[in-house]
Amino acid sequence: MRVLVQRVSEAEVRVDGEVSGAIGHGLLVLVGIAPTDTPAHGERLARKIANLRIFDDDAGVMNRSAVDVGAAILAVSQFTLYAATDKGNRPSYVGAARPEVAQPLFTAFVAALEHILLRRVPTGVFGAHMQVRLVNDGPVTIWLEA
Repeated sequence: MRVLVQRVSEAEVRVDGEVSGAIGHGLLVLVGIAPTDTPAHGERLARKIANLRIFDDDAGVMNRSAVDVGAAILAVSQFTLYAATDKGNRPSYVGAARPEVAQPLFTAFVAALEHILLRRVPTGVFGAHMQVRLVNDGPVTIWLEA
C-alpha cells in the first residue's frame, strides 16, 4: 500500500461536478493499493497517518498529530501511485490491485481511520473520474508505504 499524505488548509473531491468529500484544515490522503496488500497494511498505515506529527505546536514546530489537533482527513483512492515508468513514456499500472481487490481494502483502510479518529472520513468515489482540489499547507507532503 502506498499513501501520499498532504497537509492542507482545505481540500475537496468532485465527481460529475458534485462534491463527494471535503475538509478544512487537515490531511488529504491519496491511497494506492497493490495486489499483495492486506487489511493489516491499511490498519498500520491508518495508525501511522493519524499519529504522524506534522502539525505545528505552539512553538511552530511540527510536533502534533491529526489526533492531537482534531484534524480532518479526506481519503481518495489513487491507483496511479503504482505507475511504473521505467520503460518508455507510457506508465504501466500492472502493480496496482484490480478494483475487486482494491475497493474492499480501501474501504477497510477508511474504516480503520474512522475508528482511530472517532469521526467520519470523507472520500472520493472509488473508480470514478475525480477532480481533487487542495491548498497544500506548508507545503507538507509525505510518502508512506506498508
